[in-house]
Amino acid sequence: MNTDFVNLTADNLANEHLCCIIRSKKPHQGIDAKRKWLSDRLNEGHVFRKLNERATVFIEYAPLETAWVPITGDNYYYLYCLWVSGSHKGKGYGKSLMEYCLADAKEKGKSGICMLGAKKQKSWLSDQSFAKKFGFKVVDTTHNGYELLALSFDGTKPKFAQTVKKQEIESKELTIYYDMQCPYIFQNIEMIKQYCETNDVPVSFIQVDTLQKAKELPCVFNNWGVFYNGNFETVNLIDAACLKRILKK
Repeated sequence: MNTDFVNLTADNLANEHLCCIIRSKKPHQGIDAKRKWLSDRLNEGHVFRKLNERATVFIEYAPLETAWVPITGDNYYYLYCLWVSGSHKGKGYGKSLMEYCLADAKEKGKSGICMLGAKKQKSWLSDQSFAKKFGFKVVDTTHNGYELLALSFDGTKPKFAQTVKKQEIESKELTIYYDMQCPYIFQNIEMIKQYCETNDVPVSFIQVDTLQKAKELPCVFNNWGVFYNGNFETVNLIDAACLKRILKK
């Protein structure tokens, strides 16, 4: 197991591989947008720690107070993403990254760590069964199966913002809330735009570009949220087949 990890900083951000599956050496708008988003977050205490090679082995977390999610709580870290893929699976990298986050939280006197989960594991969300092995427990839920998991060091508990509980909006057309944290978001938006233009489907894209907007979102949010007919559908990035299923409802 390679134990050479690196944390992104303002000094190395421009040159480090960002660890997602995108491998292109050519300029990529999604990756460029991710770098810009990160450059604005690092001075807020945001942590992006990665294996020091071109691999998908990383953890990303931030103080809950400045994390772009509709979750409230004091003195917590919010775990956005813990991802190990391909040949690196099963070698202890996930454990090492989680232990780093736990040690960092304790060293900084945090009350705990929380993350988004669901009763049934969903793609694009970190593995909650893995997190539960470290003591994470469900501390809040939504009516449609999403869960807030937390590992508390002092007995306090974070919770979903009240706006999350309803998970409805007034607009009936396809509506997508997004930020540029994930490199895949840019290309997913382009695919949806093209599909909707071809099929005459009205669509609204709402960019979450401030912390206040993120904290007041009408749905659970891990940088993406899809609504249709006024109802929340998913936090998952979607392909054309999934979009068709949503529009048939």
